[in-house]
Amino acid sequence: MNAVDASSHYTQPTEAEVLPSLLVVILDTNPFTWDALQSTLPISQALANILLFINAHLAFSQANKVAVIASHTKLAKLLYPPPPPSPSISGPQPGLSGRPLSLADRLGLSKDGVDGSGSGAASNGGSTAASTPGSSGPHDHLNRNSSLPPQAVIPADPERDANKYRQFRIVEDQVTASVRSLLAETTEDSLAGTNMTMMAGALSLALTYIHKMTMPIEETTLSGTLQAGGGIAPPAEGSKKDDLEMTMNARIVVISVSGDLAEQYIPIMNCIFAAQRKKIPIDICKIAGDTVFLQQASDATNGVYMNLKEPRGLLQYLMMGFLPDQTSRKHLVLPTQVNVDFRAACFCHKHVVDIGFVCSICLSIFCSPPDGAFCTTCGTKLDVTTLGYGGKPAVLVTKKKKKKRKADAVAGGNGEA
Repeated sequence: MNAVDASSHYTQPTEAEVLPSLLVVILDTNPFTWDALQSTLPISQALANILLFINAHLAFSQANKVAVIASHTKLAKLLYPPPPPSPSISGPQPGLSGRPLSLADRLGLSKDGVDGSGSGAASNGGSTAASTPGSSGPHDHLNRNSSLPPQAVIPADPERDANKYRQFRIVEDQVTASVRSLLAETTEDSLAGTNMTMMAGALSLALTYIHKMTMPIEETTLSGTLQAGGGIAPPAEGSKKDDLEMTMNARIVVISVSGDLAEQYIPIMNCIFAAQRKKIPIDICKIAGDTVFLQQASDATNGVYMNLKEPRGLLQYLMMGFLPDQTSRKHLVLPTQVNVDFRAACFCHKHVVDIGFVCSICLSIFCSPPDGAFCTTCGTKLDVTTLGYGGKPAVLVTKKKKKKRKADAVAGGNGEA
């Protein structure tokens, strides 16, 4: 009967279902660099373009997820999704009200919106966030009949705003408020003594969040699988925890504006190896500066690396080069980087070197022989007595073999004959 009414068409297995995509955006919020880029690309405009890019990712599928992480000068913070509220904390959040925002105001992040227009990060024609007591608006009856003071402002409910998709509005409001709060907590004393961004901590936080979100729902312990009834079933023979299929396709997009990160060489390389093992591509959108290790991260994880020649076209670069996920990239020709800088940083002075000394035991790199010829990492005695040329590695030049002339070869062949 199924063959007659074509019901078997719905029961036959079709192509493998496309997994939802998890996008983790790492935003470099280094105040020093954004202050230098104020005339070219303000952080308010860049944040509005990034939010449009996130909305486009969410619009592809209802099951798609997104996370935004800030790589600040001395910390890495999760901007979205927000952490669960603590019951012990009460009162207004710092940076949202009752405190001057000198750094946020200088970078162009006003309280009314990302671009200062009061309409949100990327909302066109959206409703206003509040209505004044003296004007007619949807909240006038609340202002007249409630005990609120005349200067009180009632914010609009993002869940009831009919002019924008609910998930778009929630993401925009939360990311904007988190960025403003982060900049409000940044003081001149906290910026003293450093101008680097915590990119290694942001990558570690991104990989941790991806591992949490993409692992199967069934919890696996070291001794077996935790069952619904509370018992632990023995693990299957030959099964490994790393062989479990992930429930989402995850990728990382780094919006970088800082320069070289030689001080964070070891933790960044550890993050690169972890992402390479989990097959998580790391895409790099370089707005300003140049970093050796982010190039290596993109190359090792089969990601996209783009150094923007025109930062004002950030939205076009994001939409055309970084929007496709792993499934779509199989059918596209992605922008690639021909020349990749594979230099490393020394462990002694954190300098990027072309030629250096490598410990044969722990593979630590040194720009010059360490004091006492002992490896500072593992303590191995290094034999540097055979090195000449003032203690620098000798570069051997290979001798080219001379080729005989063709006429001599022909003459020699005729003589033998």
